[in-house]
Amino acid sequence: MTSNRPPTSVDVARAAGVSQATVSYVLNDNPNARVSEETRQRVRDAAARLGYVPDASARTLRTGRSGIVLVPLSPARTGGLVRDLLDDLGEELRPRGYTLVQYGERHLKGVPAAKVWAGLRPTAIIVEADRLTRASVDLLRASGTRTVIGFSDAPSPLVPAVVMDHESVGACAARHLAERGRRRLAAIVPREEGVDLMGVGRLRGVRQVAPDAERIDLAFTEEAARAVATRHDLPDGIFAYNDEYALLLMSALQDAGVRVPEDVAIVGADDLLLASLVRPRLTSVHFDTTATPAGMAAYIDELVRGDRTAEPGSVISIYGPRLIVRSSS
Repeated sequence: MTSNRPPTSVDVARAAGVSQATVSYVLNDNPNARVSEETRQRVRDAAARLGYVPDASARTLRTGRSGIVLVPLSPARTGGLVRDLLDDLGEELRPRGYTLVQYGERHLKGVPAAKVWAGLRPTAIIVEADRLTRASVDLLRASGTRTVIGFSDAPSPLVPAVVMDHESVGACAARHLAERGRRRLAAIVPREEGVDLMGVGRLRGVRQVAPDAERIDLAFTEEAARAVATRHDLPDGIFAYNDEYALLLMSALQDAGVRVPEDVAIVGADDLLLASLVRPRLTSVHFDTTATPAGMAAYIDELVRGDRTAEPGSVISIYGPRLIVRSSS
């Protein structure tokens, strides 16, 4: 191409010696088109040579769907479990014609978040249920979003939800610590916006097992962990919210000469790879889901196409806790 304009499907058709319709059939992987493999390869080669990329906005106008599954990033720091889930879900959605887009503007000042999300014209949106209102859900659907799904710790009255029961996570960890003979339990509640609410939910679960369990508010810094580790009245069993906080605290305890697990037993959550690489290896709450990423991608596709309906209050998938016992407890 000699001009500054981007190449078009007309340019690809001319370079490949085929019709524009054939280019569309090939590049959209139309399974019903009778196009030889030789012609398909010629079109692909021409598109690659010219640097042609199909126009997503044109596709939206043609089909009425953008194919975008929008995931507004949480105001809180995202853990490894959520990152892995979104990566796997994106891989499963792609063959179905969708693109998972993680929208990175966490804090929107002066503009309703749903209005910004709607302006991106997503086909579907997956977001924390507590960031939604009836008005925002109505706005998204009026703007063309076919389905809205919530992340939540309980079924949502507004939208179908992917549920992680934080109280069950805390209770699972606390039962294990109690069974190991620990009598003075504590739970870490992160000093991070958004994450603190999940930490409080997990604390409630710990207190279902040990009503007198201490709440320890902890910022994710070495200084804050050191202040906890050097206390003279340390509890003998700590559920540290997740693996990252557990590793932070365990390092500070070891630096302070506190033995893990002899003096203080530690349990994390998420069952990250690092949990089995550190010494002592970290006991962690693993999450089993009732739906695989492939199943969730199929579910979203059915909702978008109208082949399935999901009422508010319905649950798409539940993340249930299962303890992986290692040597830190």
